[in-house]
Amino acid sequence: MTLRVLVVDDEPLARRGILARLRRAGGVEVVGECASGREAVDAIRGLAPDLVFLDVQMPGTDGFGVVEAVGPERVPEVVFVTAYDEHALRAFEAQALDYLLKPVDDERFARALERARRRVEERRHGALGRRVAAALAEAGAAAPPSAPERPAERFLVRRGGRVQVVHADEIDWVEAAGDYVSLHAGGATHLLRETMAALEARLDPARFLRIHRSTIVNVERIRELHPHFNREYVVVLRDGTRLKLSRSYRGRLDALFGGEA
Repeated sequence: MTLRVLVVDDEPLARRGILARLRRAGGVEVVGECASGREAVDAIRGLAPDLVFLDVQMPGTDGFGVVEAVGPERVPEVVFVTAYDEHALRAFEAQALDYLLKPVDDERFARALERARRRVEERRHGALGRRVAAALAEAGAAAPPSAPERPAERFLVRRGGRVQVVHADEIDWVEAAGDYVSLHAGGATHLLRETMAALEARLDPARFLRIHRSTIVNVERIRELHPHFNREYVVVLRDGTRLKLSRSYRGRLDALFGGEA
């Protein structure tokens, strides 16, 4: 899939940096670049890109003004780019796909671009499904049921007076912590005010498995299972973390991996 991308930043050097990363990534068609919010609004309306790398602070119409002017029905996927992290919360309230801080880290940029590819592909498949459903309805056939709510892809957590974004694919495991849950991600721990049941409902069930009343694990991080007492197991993650799989949740693990362990 070729991703059609628009780059918007009033700083030429910043635009060149993003364009260079896009060229290295491949599978991308840069449909244009803009130096102001007003240009960006016209370009989005005229070019209909899949993705926009959008600077927050620009003279005249800023990045949020661009999103508002284009409107929710026509706005593409947006990755905000800025030197200031205080805009993070507002960025995600504006339904941004991601948020990059300047100077942009290459690995962080690559992750944002990959998320954009997945999201655009989902959008295209969803549009196709809606067209098929409409055609079936027009022909008198029953339309398929609506798709379930999309699993959460990111969480906003407060850390040292700042708002930080934790993406679902970065989470290794989750632990109950009173009125909170602890998100363990890459050696860091983030507190989120959420119940285990509510969080479990928001996570992708194909990737996250509840193995204990107080533990949810990212199945892609599981390295080994060690038998324990009473048909219980110890789940060992890639980083060596050992978690208890209780007997009452054993069936979920068997179902996920297609048979009894």
